Amino acid sequence: MIHLIDDSLADPATQVDLDARLFHELENGNGSETLRCWESVRTAVVVSALAPISQQVHEDACRQDDVPVLRRISGGGAVVIGRGCLNYSLILSLDARPELRSVSDSYCRILTSIKDALAIPLLAVRGESDLAIADRKISGNSQRRGRHTLLHHGTILYDFDSALMDRYLRTPARMPKYRGDRIHTEFVTNVPLTRHDIVQAITAAASERVGPADRCPAQPQSSHSHKPPGRVGS
Repeated sequence: MIHLIDDSLADPATQVDLDARLFHELENGNGSETLRCWESVRTAVVVSALAPISQQVHEDACRQDDVPVLRRISGGGAVVIGRGCLNYSLILSLDARPELRSVSDSYCRILTSIKDALAIPLLAVRGESDLAIADRKISGNSQRRGRHTLLHHGTILYDFDSALMDRYLRTPARMPKYRGDRIHTEFVTNVPLTRHDIVQAITAAASERVGPADRCPAQPQSSHSHKPPGRVGS
């Protein structure tokens, strides 16, 4: 059974660190499968494990506005979090769930289950690791993998000021084809749901075994598809 934690009281640095701690605990055989849902009490930027901060973030704007820049243990692109952006984390056993050992299948299984639970018209899995309503992104996701454990975490926008993304984030070096050349405010949107609705949907998706791989469309391979071992995301 997956343990649910729904807590937004801690500061964002503590929340990001908790993902890493829970991942390492389960990887070392001392933890349990966990679903976390939380919302940052302040605006912050969270960057990927490897890319230089200067390539992902407008650092001067962050310093001017006293916005912390935090580093997570997964790959992918930088994100802005804050009020109206729900964060969720799944810490799962790969030994108990061998069907998640495939990177592409795991993204599809997890995101398809969440998509179905949210039940929003035109919501679909897009790119390698997004959920989008038509061509407007509402959720970005990334992963960290160990020998025994998968950390899958992401964001879902429901009442978020997307202008913060253009202020604090640089244009990503690697973007899904469906984005085109749109700036952040033209690319993302909020879901027409409350925070409570989203948490209930994610909890329902996590309480059931993730969907079968045959529901997942074949993903074209990109010439930039290589990722360092253990860190996956886009």
